[in-house]
Amino acid sequence: DGLSPKENREIPPLHYDYVYRLKKEMPQLEVIINGGITTLAEGLGHLQHVDGVMMGREAYQNPYIMSEVDRLFYHDDHNIAGRNQVCEQFIAYCGEQINQGTKLNHITRHVLGLYHQVPGAKQFRRFISENAHKDNAGAEVLKQALTLIH
Repeated sequence: DGLSPKENREIPPLHYDYVYRLKKEMPQLEVIINGGITTLAEGLGHLQHVDGVMMGREAYQNPYIMSEVDRLFYHDDHNIAGRNQVCEQFIAYCGEQINQGTKLNHITRHVLGLYHQVPGAKQFRRFISENAHKDNAGAEVLKQALTLIH
């Protein structure tokens, strides 16, 4: 019957130590680790043993986690845009894309997690999910969703 999505993340269990050993025994290989990484601190820890780190599900479900990457990994001290600033820029981008014929729901599904664990995030996601697919849905859907964040 196959594995459920949850089982697919757990079976077989992750063995980071195997990956570390492979890199140690074959240092000429470029080894990039992936799977189960949910924090940037974990990523930094893996970089003590391998050449690169990939973050998949966590970055998709909580995209704002990526706002700290340049600071932590590359020691770049530029100001980090707040979630609302990111959303305002995204709203402008959506307006441009809609003018070019792109449907709003094809764009917004990628930012549903922008306010991950912020009060009002569930309402934000729900409002976008319920309205972005409608005919003639425009950037105003995001503007309205943004008012639901506390």
